[in-house]
Amino acid sequence: MSDAAISLVILGVVIVVFIWNRLPVGVVAIAAALSLYFTGLLDADAALAGFGDPVVIFIASLFVVSDGIEATGVTAWAGQAITRRAGTGRAGLLTVVMILCGVLTALVTPNGAVAAFLSMVVVLAVRASIPPSQMLLPMAFAAHAGSLLALTGSPVNVIVSDAARDAGADGYGYFEFAIVGVPLLAGTVLLSLWLGPYVLPRRTSREAAPDLGRHAQTLADHYGLTNGFYRLRVREGSPLIGQEPQNTDFTAYPGLTVIGVQHAGPARLNVDDVLVVAGPSEQVSRLVVDQVLAVSMRPVLDVADGTLLTRELGVVEVVVAPRSELVGETMFPGMKRGADLVILAVRRYGRDRGPRPTVLAEGDSILVHGTWPAIEALTEDRDVLVVDSPELVRRQAVPMGPRAGRAIAVLAGMIVLMASGLVPAAVAALLAATAMVVLRVLTPQQAYRSISWQTVVLIGGLIPLSTAIMATGAADLVAGVLIDAVGAGRPYLLLIALFGLTAALGQVVSNTATVLIVAPIAVSAAVETGVSPQPVLMLIAVAGAASFLTPIATPANMMVMGPGGYRFGDYWKLGLPVMALWLVVAVVVIPLVWPFAPG
Repeated sequence: MSDAAISLVILGVVIVVFIWNRLPVGVVAIAAALSLYFTGLLDADAALAGFGDPVVIFIASLFVVSDGIEATGVTAWAGQAITRRAGTGRAGLLTVVMILCGVLTALVTPNGAVAAFLSMVVVLAVRASIPPSQMLLPMAFAAHAGSLLALTGSPVNVIVSDAARDAGADGYGYFEFAIVGVPLLAGTVLLSLWLGPYVLPRRTSREAAPDLGRHAQTLADHYGLTNGFYRLRVREGSPLIGQEPQNTDFTAYPGLTVIGVQHAGPARLNVDDVLVVAGPSEQVSRLVVDQVLAVSMRPVLDVADGTLLTRELGVVEVVVAPRSELVGETMFPGMKRGADLVILAVRRYGRDRGPRPTVLAEGDSILVHGTWPAIEALTEDRDVLVVDSPELVRRQAVPMGPRAGRAIAVLAGMIVLMASGLVPAAVAALLAATAMVVLRVLTPQQAYRSISWQTVVLIGGLIPLSTAIMATGAADLVAGVLIDAVGAGRPYLLLIALFGLTAALGQVVSNTATVLIVAPIAVSAAVETGVSPQPVLMLIAVAGAASFLTPIATPANMMVMGPGGYRFGDYWKLGLPVMALWLVVAVVVIPLVWPFAPG
């Protein structure tokens, strides 16, 4: 058996195992790379070279950049802005998301756009009670269409433009791709709106993060936070000094309730002791004046004015852990813990304990308000169990956090570098990922956690297979047979055949590698049949972007697989109609703009 045949057999087995869906995709990818080595098609360096490929570095770096944008609340802000304008209906949300993702792709490639939008779209879908699987795959398809809006939308565009110049024709202008890209994006949006509800699964992935965008309102409703409380510090000269708290008479202040006292010293009231009270503001004001007190702090519990969750302050629900040292300790609303935490409420057996002291027991839930660093430190406290991750709460519920400006600047810098071509895309993305850590947008640990290692392993394992298909001549063999079958004098049939070949290869081989394989063959076929290279190569660019049938076709497809809960066989159900639409648009529009007759 020839090397070309062996590589095609390995490719076929990989596809079958992916469709079988019984093995992790990362295992299949690694097995494919190892099989290339053990069959002698590639040496060890070439079989493992995919893990050091610039594409892998590029994708891993994009995950870090995307996480930095999300962690600082930029995606929360964007999601809220989209919801305000598009509402929560599926059609409006999906249309806006697909168009924005397509436009962004023109600057940062499909992989970068999908990475930037992924978390935001999941949260938007959950918030609108739409399964994320109904939105993520159309978003990825829109990114593929958006890659045809500008020269920088994809490396494929640069390849075909250079190939056209090398063949003696004019290259393509920066926005010339948009002539065919705009109708493709519009058609993809319309087809997704129409067919999506019928062919896409209604599935929620286990990887999807909970929607915490209304976290403050949820907690306020759960704990019945309607009235605030005041922390009043005893000042020098106060008539309360020396009194016992339980014997203090506040009947002259109707509606005022003393919740508790935090002593700075002995049991009797003294200077710097703090009284926690609740009641009408006018009565509190009288008390402050009459008893020579100072307002130390009044947490605002009105969720509507946005002060329960801010850039600096947050709220978290914790549960007293078994064998916690807090068991037996007395707590009450308004009580301060440490320098930056205040107790808002205590619940037991699902019931609010109200404005009174509570001797804590195992399983009691406590609502805590304070600075974000103090709240995040509770995740390391063994005495309590944090209900919702403070990091996720801050990402989703606090738009435009304190480091949002840095994250936006890093993203903008990456876009400029990629759009201008000053450095390779992988270098631009790696610089941006490094900047996210250096500027303290993310910690190193957060950066490592943000990377989807399944995606990295999958792409790294399959790149050598693409190399083997090219090196062994398998691609040339298949392409040559197809071109010979078309014959001369049939330019439209030539376009259809080239589209089929390019699209078929592009479902299992990267579109960049696919176009590199097919472009020289297409140019030769165009010359032999007397057709201008321009329409043929533009057709190749369109077909190379039509990677819709498998999750392994592009990293963008792979990125949405986990969060969308997709299976291998879910992609073609929407992908095949979209691909058919692309073929029709390409065959109709391209000859009108780039004639078959050589210029």
